[in-house]
Amino acid sequence: MADIKTILPLPPANCEVAAEILRKAFKIEVEKTGITKVVLGLSGGIDSALTLFIAASALGSENVTALYMPYKLSSSISRRHSLLAARACGVEVVEKDLTPMADACFEEMKLTESDPGNGSAPGEAQARLRKGNILARLRMTVLYDQSVHYRGLVAGTSNKSEILLGYSTLWGDMASAVNPIGDLYKFQVRAISRHLNVPAEIIDKPPSADLWEGQTDEGELNLTYDLIDRILYHWIDLGWSKERIEEAAKKSGVEKEKVDSIFRRVMTSQYKRKMPLIIKVSEKTIDREFRYPRDWGM
Repeated sequence: MADIKTILPLPPANCEVAAEILRKAFKIEVEKTGITKVVLGLSGGIDSALTLFIAASALGSENVTALYMPYKLSSSISRRHSLLAARACGVEVVEKDLTPMADACFEEMKLTESDPGNGSAPGEAQARLRKGNILARLRMTVLYDQSVHYRGLVAGTSNKSEILLGYSTLWGDMASAVNPIGDLYKFQVRAISRHLNVPAEIIDKPPSADLWEGQTDEGELNLTYDLIDRILYHWIDLGWSKERIEEAAKKSGVEKEKVDSIFRRVMTSQYKRKMPLIIKVSEKTIDREFRYPRDWGM
């Protein structure tokens, strides 16, 4: 059986060049708005840590505020890793406990009857999804409020793999003013993080949204990021057909259903990657005939 690394190879990451591009472009895109500061949410994971390192390098640590926003079920490791990343960059961390507002919201939405658990029952799985979405949107509500307080833009922390899969919450963790890592697959996030000396224990731990004890992204997706990135890279970046990718994956023992699930996730989540659709009835419709750069008038 062929090795998938040979059948669907990933390109080497030119980390030095990529990091410099990200740093310079991030600084330009933030400061062209007339704002010199950013705020971002730290989760204890690699994506938010890399965003923090890029932001601090681009704007100076004094111009970056990181918020750690735990819920009562959040892991103590997430807090430790968030503080570890912030200390490495010399960035201030503001901690805001989401538990009171989240529990009040869960009670209003009648989501307090059962613990998130492992989502094995249909009703439990839906409750878990709703709670996760509420927490993601509450965190973004806090971030945008604090962006006014600190007079900084919200920096995004979602990577390209997540965005393409739709493995994120619309108007939650997908929201931001500038996202420096949104064009990086997970393998590139890891490589650039090592290059920038993000603490190894953050890089090496299993990716997790920290929604319940023992939760991991790969376990929830039933897919590894290694496989996800290889398929997405060959499809999106190299333009391979689905049939060609399926054939290559088959040679390395990957089930067709896993390939199909990746294609299905990308295609059915396209609405998340587009601005809200405006039904056209006039001569000049916003984002159709009326189109200007985002810094128009700045």
